[in-house]
Amino acid sequence: MSAGIGKLPAGFGRLWTAQTVSSLGDGVSHAALPLLALTLTRDPMALAAVTAAGTLPWLLFGVLGGALVDRWDRRRVMWSADAARAVLLALAAAAAVLDVLSISLLAAVAFLLGLGGLFFDTAATAYLPDLLGRDPALLERANTRLRGAQTAMSGFAGPPAGSVLLALGRTVPLLADAVSFLVSALLVRTLPTMPRPVPEVRESLLRQARAGASYVFRDRVLLGLALRPAVGNVAFLAVETVLALFAHERLGIDTYGFGLLLTAEATGGLLGAGIASYLGRRLGTGTALTCTAAVEGLAILGLAAAPNPYVAGLALAICGAGMGATMVLAPSLRQAIVPAPLMGRVASTSRMLAMCAAPIGAFLGGWLATTYDIRTALYAAAGLLLAMTAVTASMTSNRRVEAALRAAAPAGGPDHPASKDPAQENAADLL
Repeated sequence: MSAGIGKLPAGFGRLWTAQTVSSLGDGVSHAALPLLALTLTRDPMALAAVTAAGTLPWLLFGVLGGALVDRWDRRRVMWSADAARAVLLALAAAAAVLDVLSISLLAAVAFLLGLGGLFFDTAATAYLPDLLGRDPALLERANTRLRGAQTAMSGFAGPPAGSVLLALGRTVPLLADAVSFLVSALLVRTLPTMPRPVPEVRESLLRQARAGASYVFRDRVLLGLALRPAVGNVAFLAVETVLALFAHERLGIDTYGFGLLLTAEATGGLLGAGIASYLGRRLGTGTALTCTAAVEGLAILGLAAAPNPYVAGLALAICGAGMGATMVLAPSLRQAIVPAPLMGRVASTSRMLAMCAAPIGAFLGGWLATTYDIRTALYAAAGLLLAMTAVTASMTSNRRVEAALRAAAPAGGPDHPASKDPAQENAADLL
């Protein structure tokens, strides 16, 4: 994607600040919640249940959530979701104070946090191309900054902070994340409201949702972009489910060291996000995505074989670099080629496929660790990532990517998808 680079609007700075603050809180929870669960149980399957609960909202409501986002004011959806998550975490902290915290309660909190994340992430993904006028170069710049800040906060600064805050008390990391969501909600409320792209003629919510899913499955590039994180999440959740146990039992890493291990992954992610645009220009977006997927699989293979914490940290850093670059290139491409009226539904469908795969990965990791060995779960994850790379490489080749960008370029033209109602067309095909 090589359009001329303009100036990011002032509203983007507020959106960036809101997501940066929220990502810091997420990083705190990302390290603290697994460690908090470990204080309640050492059962890998129980830990997997908590991990999987956060992804279940995408399985149950993913596409319908996208259809609702395409009907509602996206800015309002974002700040409402963050405000609700702030209240939820405050209630969880109160449960910890009253000493009624349990694995089942943690799973319920994870589920509701995931539901709020569903609406916020879908609305933010749909809001950004409207804010930036759907300019491919601006979208890549914006996603680079957003991903870089998210990686730095949720992975680099947040995990060590989460480990330290948990040492101060079980409620401290929960309250810190609650404050971050509250600040984010207040900032998002100041963003400009964008017009809703959905036509006035109302169809049923189910029909609109099915149309969005159809649009993804009928487009080879979009389907390839969706399959990568779907298969990837099976692998990554298998790793995440057993990572705390692997670090403690096989690498001899203590609580503080676990936060540093996650920081190594985030450091790589920050580097990957920073060089994503360069890789896209140098290799082409399609080839760059294939290379980053291969890097992720090889890095997890290295993690599985790691004999000590230093090799494990290096492997996670390399994996994070691949993930960081992917998370800039893939969303930017999707936002550049999807028509505005379908953006919420396409984003939620793609994310739903990824998140629905996550519980499979979580339970797969727990089952393999329980039945065989912790390293077995890591080797299986690496194999899945490398197989996914081979399968999807042709779907997002440079040739297909450039063709999709050319088709989306003449915005407003008679043949451009945004000038029609693709939701109605695809829904008609399905009925």
